[in-house]
Amino acid sequence: MKVYLNKKEIKKRLIRKNLSQNWLAFRLEITSGFMSQLMTGARHPSPKIRQRFMEHFSDCTFDDLFVIKGS
Repeated sequence: MKVYLNKKEIKKRLIRKNLSQNWLAFRLEITSGFMSQLMTGARHPSPKIRQRFMEHFSDCTFDDLFVIKGS
């Protein structure tokens, strides 16, 4: 099983706060390229990165921010 970002939810939250994907990458201490790969589903967030997302979006649950796929 793999964990993916819920890109619709992330984008919606960024738009509501008038923030960019690059700004979020900076705040999470990851590169903008890696952030882009997470948003497209090319890469999967590690537990450490998932924790950073959870801390940044403290008003969200795991299921708001991430989707689990696989068998």
